[in-house]
Amino acid sequence: MSKKIVIDKGPILWKKAKKIIPGGNMLLSKRSEMFLPNLWPSYFMKTKGCHVWDLDNNKFTDMSIMGIGTNTLGYSNSAVDSAVLNAVKLGNMSSLNCPEEVELAERLIEINPWAGMVKYARSGGEANAISIRIARAASGKDNVAFCGYHGWHDWYLASNIADKDSLSSHLLDGLETSGVPANLKGTSFPFNYNDYDGLLNLVDNKNIGVIKMEVQRNNPPKDGFLEKVRKLATQKGIVLIFDECTSGFRETFGGLHQKYQVEPDIAMFGKTLGNGYAITAVVGRSEVMESAQSSFISSTFWTERIGPTAALATLKEMKKLKSWDIITKIGHQVRKGWQEIADNNNLDIQISGIPAITSFGFSSKNNLAYKTLITQEMLKKGFLASNALYACIEHEKFLPEYLEKLNDVFKLIQECEDGNPVQDLLDSEICHSGFQRLN
Repeated sequence: MSKKIVIDKGPILWKKAKKIIPGGNMLLSKRSEMFLPNLWPSYFMKTKGCHVWDLDNNKFTDMSIMGIGTNTLGYSNSAVDSAVLNAVKLGNMSSLNCPEEVELAERLIEINPWAGMVKYARSGGEANAISIRIARAASGKDNVAFCGYHGWHDWYLASNIADKDSLSSHLLDGLETSGVPANLKGTSFPFNYNDYDGLLNLVDNKNIGVIKMEVQRNNPPKDGFLEKVRKLATQKGIVLIFDECTSGFRETFGGLHQKYQVEPDIAMFGKTLGNGYAITAVVGRSEVMESAQSSFISSTFWTERIGPTAALATLKEMKKLKSWDIITKIGHQVRKGWQEIADNNNLDIQISGIPAITSFGFSSKNNLAYKTLITQEMLKKGFLASNALYACIEHEKFLPEYLEKLNDVFKLIQECEDGNPVQDLLDSEICHSGFQRLN
């Protein structure tokens, strides 16, 4: 019989955190309410591979979001950590610049031969804001047409000023515009993926200077969509930005745009770039990136040494292992497993996302309750899990046990579909699905 897992310290600390940190933490996706309200471990003590130890020293196998997709080489990768520790010993900050940022720029330009210049930040939201500033300066126009999720800054949330549900189809619903200047209304306009006519209508009528989009999130491009967008941007003098903060280095050694052979004017890379260390890069054509010289874009901690050092080590390990092939293979395996156990239990699920960052949902009004049940029951079995997997190279050996345990939960869900109330099985409230104010 397996040892009963007791989770005490994390929920207690989370309850305290919500009183002294607005929202409890700095990232919506890591809120306990997004997983298992009042019962989620919430905090970690240490990590290794795809394992996480919580504050009660429980060891969990992370078959969920792996640091929100940052650790494709696994947690605490020895090669990356060694490079970072050496950088710390030599000194992280100075009145002079670190040479690693020049070497990293050279590497990123080698990976993206269409590009000629690079700027750095430490988060995806910053990189998105930098790219928008540069693109607006280069095009001479303020208005942005966008598709996908691109962070928290004013330029993006401004879309919800005119229509509070404008961003709901772009990953998150319930995003409020409190604090966003009302005069930004009419500067950012969403369009749907694969809807070329919708984008064309914006370009023809909204004086668009920038098109920003994810190369792919759920569905692949069809009918030459990406090629049409590239041609339209070129014809109209619009700066085309591909947000690869999430998709980068998951199917190719570089951006997902390489797979489709469509080149942007600017691309951003984050998450996987430093394998858990803070580094993002804005890579672009020289003639576009030079526009940064006419706008003030500057920050003290964009010049620290750990980020570029981690990125260089991560790129080296990725290339050596061909990590993008490994995590894509794992993604295909888990998607196949999800479908098989769903079919075995007569459950209808929809699988979405690229293989290395994939998720599923139930065709049921109880979808969120079932997601909560999965998290609850898998936690008892020693897994951090919900309805998504951000694959890392360490996951493959744990897939059989993970799918076996998940099948047990799917059996419970089938019983609920047959009439047993799912609420009777839940030890917590149902998890959140979007942005909500926390009490």
